[in-house]
Amino acid sequence: MTQASKSDTVDLLRALIRNACVNDGTVGSGHEHRSVETLTQYFGVAGTVFEPQPGRQSLLHRIEGSDPSAPSLLLMGHTDVVPVNASGWSVDPFAAEISNGFVWGRGAIDMLNVTAAMAVAFKPFLTGETPPPPGDLLYLAVADEEAAGTYGAKHITDHAWDQVGADFVLTEIAYPPIDLGGGVRYPVSVGEKGPFWTHVHSTGTPGHGSTPYGSDNALEPLIGGLASLFETPAVVGITDVWRDFISGLGLDPGLESELLDPDRIDGAIDRINASDPRLATYLHACTHLTVSPNVIGGGVKSNMIPDTAVAQIDLRAVPGQDRDDVDRFLGKAMGRYADRLRFEPQADFAATESRPSGSLWEVIVDACEDVTGSRAVVPTLMPASTDARFFRERGAVAYGVGMFDRRVSFPDFLSMFHGNDERVSVESVGLTVTMLERVLDRWRTA
Repeated sequence: MTQASKSDTVDLLRALIRNACVNDGTVGSGHEHRSVETLTQYFGVAGTVFEPQPGRQSLLHRIEGSDPSAPSLLLMGHTDVVPVNASGWSVDPFAAEISNGFVWGRGAIDMLNVTAAMAVAFKPFLTGETPPPPGDLLYLAVADEEAAGTYGAKHITDHAWDQVGADFVLTEIAYPPIDLGGGVRYPVSVGEKGPFWTHVHSTGTPGHGSTPYGSDNALEPLIGGLASLFETPAVVGITDVWRDFISGLGLDPGLESELLDPDRIDGAIDRINASDPRLATYLHACTHLTVSPNVIGGGVKSNMIPDTAVAQIDLRAVPGQDRDDVDRFLGKAMGRYADRLRFEPQADFAATESRPSGSLWEVIVDACEDVTGSRAVVPTLMPASTDARFFRERGAVAYGVGMFDRRVSFPDFLSMFHGNDERVSVESVGLTVTMLERVLDRWRTA
């Protein structure tokens, strides 16, 4: 890494944060055109712009490789960020100030740091300063990742696959190092859980709120069913990615055995939770069908018995679990209330994963050694979903790659996703662009 690369990445990251491309899930939000303009100015070359809705822009650059038969590689970042409750922040979330060696702001780690670093690593290929790799090299900055990709990656892969299709993809997220007692390891995301968002409906009979005895209140079965969800243990799913992750951490053999055993893993996570709740939350999410009732509504007036009610539930499945597993769990967990409820799927996306092997994986491990002196790379699963799924579904191999220093622990890092005081150290920004530059250099010469 040159100082110019680090400085350019920090400057670009701060500009992207200040663009405040806040995506609240509505069509008119996002305003990703601001960051497309910023990136276009940085590159100095116009790319292909996709705009399925006004302002919801994504930017593509594609460099033709020297060998038409060689595999292509796509660098993909998103430019939208989630909303902010500024009262919970100690700084202006969109000022992108640098304080105590950190760049602060919404999107600093999700994922504008990587989006900026990818742009800086890609630019020398675009300008001709660096010769192209054998296969095509692409840079894609997408809109709408924070709301299922409808106006971003989904739209583009559905309508312009001939332009964005690639054999390999690097995207989010960049994980910090992790050390659970067996030495420092460098996680690389190789898969993600699948969202199975569900609305649960109940019905009743309207009446006056002053005479509730014997009434048919739509909230009763819904609230009863939701209460049962909170009390029902989540379904365990031990995957190959989880086995690779745990086996690579160098844990105490007894703890490793527990974390790989479906019948004992919950007890191990409970013990970890006593000392490190955030880490326990991550370990639980990577190994369970998670269920989080997040929105509930019913009725229209305080003196009317409601005849309809609905709850919105966020369910996330590990690889190997599907809608049938989700529906079975909901039916069993809600028990005697289930017959009075109707389940309406809102989003069904199967979990996706790429095996940690092959040419790009070896390049990533080699690049990690270049940057850190260590080849201790471990594959891991993302509890949330990313745009990688749209490419994996079409056969691409996709990984989430970046690099952090150790100023923020693995658990603290996880707490900043969609949380308060999101920030990334300046040194981490430099490490990420260095890592990506080494990946691209090794990919080009492999």
